[in-house]
This record gives sequence, C-alpha cells and structure tokens, in this order.
Amino acid sequence: MQLGLDFDTPRLVRVTPARLAVWADCRRRYRMTYLDRPAPPRGGAQAAATLGAVVHLALRALLGLPAEARTPDRAAALVDAHWSSEGFRDAEQAAEYRDRARGWVADYAAELPADVEIAGLETWVSVSTGRIVAEGRVDRIDRRGGEHVIVDYKTGRRPTPEDARDSAALALYALATERTLRRPCRQVELHHLPTGTVAAWEHDADTIAAHLAAAEETAAALADATAELAAGGDPERLFPPRTGPRCGACDMRRNCPEGRAAAPEQPAWAGLPA
Repeated sequence: MQLGLDFDTPRLVRVTPARLAVWADCRRRYRMTYLDRPAPPRGGAQAAATLGAVVHLALRALLGLPAEARTPDRAAALVDAHWSSEGFRDAEQAAEYRDRARGWVADYAAELPADVEIAGLETWVSVSTGRIVAEGRVDRIDRRGGEHVIVDYKTGRRPTPEDARDSAALALYALATERTLRRPCRQVELHHLPTGTVAAWEHDADTIAAHLAAAEETAAALADATAELAAGGDPERLFPPRTGPRCGACDMRRNCPEGRAAAPEQPAWAGLPA
C-alpha cells in the first residue's frame, strides 16, 4: 500500500537586499524592474551611480594587489583605468569628479593598514533561514582576529553609525557571511571615501534577528503579490506606485504617469556629492 503524504511545505523565497529595498521603496518600480517582460525602457545613466561604480571597481582592483603594490599612485591610476563619464553634465564636470575620485581612492590607499586581512572581495554569500534564501555580493570582507567584518563603500552622503545599524543589507550580509564562511560576523562598516571616515556598528543576536524578521515579512509580501499577479491579479492593485520627491530621479518614471506628476525630472547629475 502506498501512502499519500501531503505536507504543507512553506515556500522558500529567494531575495537579495536590493530586491527588498526596491519593494519597500515602490511596488510599481519593483514590478517593472523584476517582473514585467519584456522589461519596460529605463532612464539613462545617473552620474552619482557611475561615480560610485568607478570607485568600487578601482578599490576592488587595488585590494586585489599585493600589499606593497597598493600605493596612492596606483590607486589613482586604477580610477583612470575604470573611468566612465556616463550621466555627467559635460566633459568639464566629468573631469572634476574624476579628479575627486582619484584623490579619494589615493587617500584611502595611503591610510589602508598594511596588515589588513581581506577574506573576500565582491564575495557572493547566501543563507537559508527556512523561510527565505537571502543572498548578495559583499564589497569586502575583512578578517580581524577570529571574526569577519563587512565593509561597504560609500561615495554619497556621509553615513552615520545609525545608518550602519539600520541597514538591512549589511545585517543580512553579516548573517550570510557568518553562515557561508563559518566564522562569527557581527561588525558592519560603511567606509565613506569623500571624507575618509568609517561609520561602524556591531550587531548582536537580537538586532540580526530583528532585521531577519523584517526581511522575511517583506519577502512573504512580495512573493504573495507576485503569485497573485501570475494568477491574473490586477497589477495596479498589487503593485501601486509610492510617489514622492524621489520620483524625479526614478529610472522608471517614463513608464509611470503618477511619478511624473509627483516630481519634476532631475538631471542625471543631480545626485552628485557637493
């Protein structure tokens, strides 16, 4: 005799911090970014994003070198090697921020401890919690003593320790790194290149658990909406827009009349640091 077993197995939702953040920011943008096929046309490059990407690429290349080769001159040259002018107003503005980025990365190289132990650069980490699979790519993982530390680079507004504490992405990266690399990971840091400062926070079991619970709740909501959409649900009801001043820089605004009405379009260079 064959027994029919019918277990109610919960869905395991695969998410990244970026997906969770887009859902929290605007459900319509989430749908257009991750679900609509063919994907709707997006806006052009933003200069602030270009600048951040160049700095990240230069730092990744720099930290991949032997310690004795991580000189300020080499750091500045790596900015040149990865430079892009996409999104800048004109050649003059692009040159100004190229020089700034060269200085930021060169100064960072000069202050970088020679004995820093790097456990990973652009490392993909993942953790299954029973309800979600949270995964993502970490800028840098340092090894300090018997623990790992999450390092994230910033080029925009100067972050605070509260920003490090409240970052769901950093908390999930810490949890996933601890599970993936099998070493404690509670310290998270935001390294601000323009000022050379570090905003740090040390999580404990309770703060990690709070971030995880919030991520699981968000993941369940977006999974339910996605399933209902696939079953023929109304996309406007399931994925309503969340309008505000940020609509001026949204890369999906050309597909969103409510967003265009909410805020005037910002130029591609509007988000650059002063």
